[in-house]
Amino acid sequence: MRRQRNRTKLSMEDIEFRTTLLRSLKNCLEAADKCSEILKKSNETLDVMIKNQLEIKHTRTEITNTIQTPNSRPEERKNQGKDLKCEEAKNTQPEKQNEKRIRKYEDSVRSLWDSFKRTNIRIIGVPENEREQDIENLFEEIMTENFPHLVKEIDLQVQEAQRTPNKRNPKRTTPRHIIIKMPRAKDKETILKAARERNPVTYKGIPIRLSADFSTETLQARREWQEIFKVMNTKNLQPTLLYPAKLSFRTEGQIKSFTDKEKLKEFITTKPVLYEMLKGIL
Repeated sequence: MRRQRNRTKLSMEDIEFRTTLLRSLKNCLEAADKCSEILKKSNETLDVMIKNQLEIKHTRTEITNTIQTPNSRPEERKNQGKDLKCEEAKNTQPEKQNEKRIRKYEDSVRSLWDSFKRTNIRIIGVPENEREQDIENLFEEIMTENFPHLVKEIDLQVQEAQRTPNKRNPKRTTPRHIIIKMPRAKDKETILKAARERNPVTYKGIPIRLSADFSTETLQARREWQEIFKVMNTKNLQPTLLYPAKLSFRTEGQIKSFTDKEKLKEFITTKPVLYEMLKGIL
């Protein structure tokens, strides 16, 4: 494995690369802040619309009470009902549009984080007392122990290596994950493919796991496919989870891909065999 050992001197290429990386990170964070601000404004708008809906329901209750009064006029009741329905319809449409807009912003933020993590490898299960100040060399040892052929075939380089922050649960007993940032997504995919084929991967004989690094939202989206994935796998549909959370499988000689369960549900309604297979879990 060829690596630059002299870390005291930085070439101009290293300086330019780090400058570009910091600039890209700054742009990502600024974009995330903008999305968060837009999402905040959208939530405020949604709160106003919910308040309007409550007022409409209150008015409808008053009209219902009036209708139940013997002296109320039928024509007046009819007009009040029509006005209320029109007002409710006007408020419902913007509310649906606002919900779609919020989902769009959330998807944009998720996509932004996944793009930033696109070249990352997550290592799970390495004890925390293992050379915390030398994680890059630890990764080299893992590669040499498990994939010596890759060490010889490709120029493995590491841009960054670190433990994940321990913010969520400071009392956790399991070791924090290690994040390895590769210079190219192709190298990451090559390593993960080799890890899937070898299974299990080890470090000094201890089983560990290598996986792609995703945002929390994307991880949840991938988990939601697991049950469907298992059923399709038993039926020889050759299911695959594509990056970042898209389900792909083969049916009737064609490969179909879906980004969410709703689209898959619409599709299987036209395919009786798939419908019978998945109706209990969709």
